[in-house]
Amino acid sequence: MPFNKALVNAVLEISETANKFQSSVVIRTDTQNIDAKSILGLTYTVLSSQTFKLEIHGLDEKEAKAAMTHIFWKNKLPVEVI
Repeated sequence: MPFNKALVNAVLEISETANKFQSSVVIRTDTQNIDAKSILGLTYTVLSSQTFKLEIHGLDEKEAKAAMTHIFWKNKLPVEVI
C-alpha cells in the first residue's frame, strides 16, 4: 500500500481529537470496531476502510461528536454518528 501523507495526517488528527475527551469514541466499519484513541488500530482502519460510523458515549459526548465529525469531514472521510 503506497504511503499517503494525507491519510497519515488524518489518523493523527482523529487520534489527537479523540484523546481530548473523556467519552468513549469507537469507530465502526463493516468489519471492525476500533477505539479512536488507539493510533495503531486507527491507522489500519483509516487506511483500509471507505466508510465510518462513530459511536460516542460519555460525559462530554455532545462536544466529542461535534469535534470528531468535523475532523472526519475536514479530512474528506465520510462519517455517520450513531
